[in-house]
Amino acid sequence: MPPKFGTSGLRGLVTELTPELIRDHLHAFLRACPTGGAVHVGRDLRPSSPAIAAEVMAAIGEAGTLAIDAGAVPTPALALSAMRAGHAAVMVTGSHIPADRNGLKFYLPTGEISKADEAAILAALGAAHSAQSAPAVQPDPDTAARYIDRYVTAFGPASLAGLRIGVWQHSTVGRDLTCTLLDALGAKPVALGRSETFIPVDTEAVSSEMRATLAHWGQAEKLDAVISADGDADRPLMVDGSGAILPGDVLGPLTAQYLGAQVIVTPVSSNSLVDRMDFAKVLRTRIGSPFVIAGMEGALAEDPQAKIVGYEANGGFLLGFEADGSAGRLAPLMTRDYLLPLLAPLAAARARGQSVAELAQALPSRFTAADRLQGIAPEVAGVWLEQLAQDRAERAAFLKACGATGATETALDQTDGLRMTRADGAIVHLRPSGNAPEFRVYAEASCPDAAAALLRTGLAEVAKALRT
Repeated sequence: MPPKFGTSGLRGLVTELTPELIRDHLHAFLRACPTGGAVHVGRDLRPSSPAIAAEVMAAIGEAGTLAIDAGAVPTPALALSAMRAGHAAVMVTGSHIPADRNGLKFYLPTGEISKADEAAILAALGAAHSAQSAPAVQPDPDTAARYIDRYVTAFGPASLAGLRIGVWQHSTVGRDLTCTLLDALGAKPVALGRSETFIPVDTEAVSSEMRATLAHWGQAEKLDAVISADGDADRPLMVDGSGAILPGDVLGPLTAQYLGAQVIVTPVSSNSLVDRMDFAKVLRTRIGSPFVIAGMEGALAEDPQAKIVGYEANGGFLLGFEADGSAGRLAPLMTRDYLLPLLAPLAAARARGQSVAELAQALPSRFTAADRLQGIAPEVAGVWLEQLAQDRAERAAFLKACGATGATETALDQTDGLRMTRADGAIVHLRPSGNAPEFRVYAEASCPDAAAALLRTGLAEVAKALRT
């Protein structure tokens, strides 16, 4: 499919992300959105990212705007640095998708672009522009250091003392930064699985082979946890000491508890355990950080003092209030962050003399599993999903095929995709990707094995429907 632009940015095949296309989108962004006088540019570790970043900075200069080169840094580090300076930002990344694809993420001085900003940028595409005298590109070697300092100040140099934490480095842009920070917080980082070839890691769909490898590393190295992130390091991954992955919608509630949050904003796909906890309010949105941010902003408009956070099932965590860490204050950061939902559960568990597995076991017993089918065109998936939504008998047949017991549908949620709840409390959620040829299946049940089995049968039924 050709490059597509939305609130997740511009994504497409590297061969189709031509200099002309990149510059057109940059000029449209600069015409439609405020920049504060400069644009910070970061990139991930894909082979194509340096060249694309150079095109981005050239386009910024052509518009007469200062380009600030942050180099290879995590997306939240770039956003933090740009927002503190009152500037816009562009991250060159394809996130978790394969290396033959890449993209651009756009940030205003106030944070991620909204749906309204997206519409304004699309409307500005194709307009003629005249090149201006380009200011020299200004390097900023301290972007990563500012991000590290944020968490050392908030958590303190002994907050993770005594912990041995593995860092699955693969090709995430945060691999070295993560080790540096763990060391600064008193932990012993153990680098694992570094790759100089780009590996697309989706924190919601870790293969069974990789799960086994992560568990093996934890046992062989006697680790308290193994942590990692996706390509541009805005989504976390954690494996506890027992070798089990703690999903993002478990890390999110644990982090919210640690910070003393009262209002939670999370997509409809997130585990329903959060609804059974003691938070004052849980607000559900469509899937994607722009919708979570819009929900957070709406809640803050009603109550500016609300202790509000947001998170996604992929683990990205958004902080909407000034919170207390174990050693200092933590300023709001309304963009997906991978470090906070890794550090907070680890610090909380250590402070209580527990493992992160024990910390998670105290949560309500609801378990999720998720995976994706690749090579599924969104338009094909959309037609089938619409038919399923219209036909209760077809949904009943689908649910029955996914499990013999409790197959009767008791609730249907179409906030984003199709989320079907069965009489036994199990949930199957179907959703085509909005920016890649993928189809997501989410399953939820009262025990891990049931969720995994439901996911397997759900994927099989979707594949049968869409590949025959």
